[in-house]
Amino acid sequence: MGKRIGSRRRGAGTGAYTSPSHRHHGAIALPPPTLVGTATVLEIRPAPGRTAPVASVATPDGGRLDILAPAGIATGDVIALGEGKVDRGSILPLARIPDGTLVSNLEVKPFDGGRLVRAAGTSALVVAHAGSEVTIQLPSGRFKQFLATCRAEVGAVAGGGRHERPIVKAGKKVWSVRSLARAAFKVRGVAMNPVNHPFGGGAHQHVGRPSTVKSGTWPGAKVGRFSRSQSRARRKLREQER
Repeated sequence: MGKRIGSRRRGAGTGAYTSPSHRHHGAIALPPPTLVGTATVLEIRPAPGRTAPVASVATPDGGRLDILAPAGIATGDVIALGEGKVDRGSILPLARIPDGTLVSNLEVKPFDGGRLVRAAGTSALVVAHAGSEVTIQLPSGRFKQFLATCRAEVGAVAGGGRHERPIVKAGKKVWSVRSLARAAFKVRGVAMNPVNHPFGGGAHQHVGRPSTVKSGTWPGAKVGRFSRSQSRARRKLREQER
């Protein structure tokens, strides 16, 4: 009798694969667009479940807001909200941020709270302004146009040196990724027994079967390299027919 492979058992993150939600600070998003003025950084603290730390700031209306901490920010610093000086931590529309500035926590649509460039140490580059659109170079190197009314944080996300910390032993690795709901280690399929993985078993470690699978393959055998999508194949067929 076969067993479910690790990725299938994990599923959408249930049971033992669920991140402990009681540790999390909740959703971290940019402030509402009606909040304009300056904010003071009160505290910077680690955020379990995130790679980047979180900064708590005092808002102009007397409230308190959590944002992703930009690199180089410190307790007591003042950041601009909506309008003001272009400095690290300032949350401004792309139209107000000059070319050549590093930004993070980008909005894909105006006032969606920030969706791109949120991992520790990442940053995007403002390349050019053209009318109502701004060209941004994302961390992947891809250039993408955003509406000038989309907001972003000035500066890179803090926590970029997290990969430099030595893990030393396996137990530390397990605890370091527990709140991220990730698997600390990944075992190769060819190193498993046949009961655990379709690539397992054999006199020596080899796949022993085609490593590409069709999209209609039953879930227990859907491992390896997935073949190209049917939509792409249909598009190519239509181009050939023309």
